[in-house]
Amino acid sequence: MPIILDSIIETLPNGWKIKQINIGVNWTLVEIINPEGLTRAGIAATPGPEEFNAQTQFHYGLNQLPISDARILAEKVREVAPVQAALGLATLNSMLSPDPTTLTDIDAGDWLVEHSIGRKVAIVGHFPFVKELVPIANKLWVLELDPREGDLPASDAPKVIPYADLLAITSSTLINHTLESILELVQPGTKVIMLGPSTPLTPILFKFGVNLLSGVQVSDMPTLLKSIEAGVSFRKMRGLRRVSLLNI
Repeated sequence: MPIILDSIIETLPNGWKIKQINIGVNWTLVEIINPEGLTRAGIAATPGPEEFNAQTQFHYGLNQLPISDARILAEKVREVAPVQAALGLATLNSMLSPDPTTLTDIDAGDWLVEHSIGRKVAIVGHFPFVKELVPIANKLWVLELDPREGDLPASDAPKVIPYADLLAITSSTLINHTLESILELVQPGTKVIMLGPSTPLTPILFKFGVNLLSGVQVSDMPTLLKSIEAGVSFRKMRGLRRVSLLNI
């Protein structure tokens, strides 16, 4: 049972409608609108080509759905089907409105480099900053569903995570529904961060042991749409503001 997702969904507001859905090769965007004409948007990682091509309900580019209620679409984040779950997560993210006074501009990569010195670090997902941690961490484990050279398979999580002083988790674990099983392995005292554009910026995740949430907010919709349609990587995306919520 997705307890974490259920806890977040319970807090979502009513009255928002879907304005547009745009699915790119790397990122899925959902824009919503309320009766007063206020718009918001959120993104999530698009599942890989193999998973995307295994379904026929959605296609790359603009999509039209019979669902107009944003909250109903956000509930699709519970789905086992990864494309639907990603669409639900992007919608959920669009509906979150964190208190601006609680947001910081902490960069997750910089924070990890600063706090990994001499510590045992486990990372779920392969990020560009991993190479910066190699010479400074006492021990570094990278867990991946599709391991690269030097990575460990995700199935090795029970052998690694209980021994980590610091754990960084990709927010894509909310799409493949592995987050809760990962957090169950965390020992008291371990600092946990979630990062990536799919990260829900909600303090509810603090109740489940996450200490730092590093995600994004949409700042320029036309520019962001160009990035999504071009299929660029996160580091090359424009139209986003990187923000974090901290509970350490």
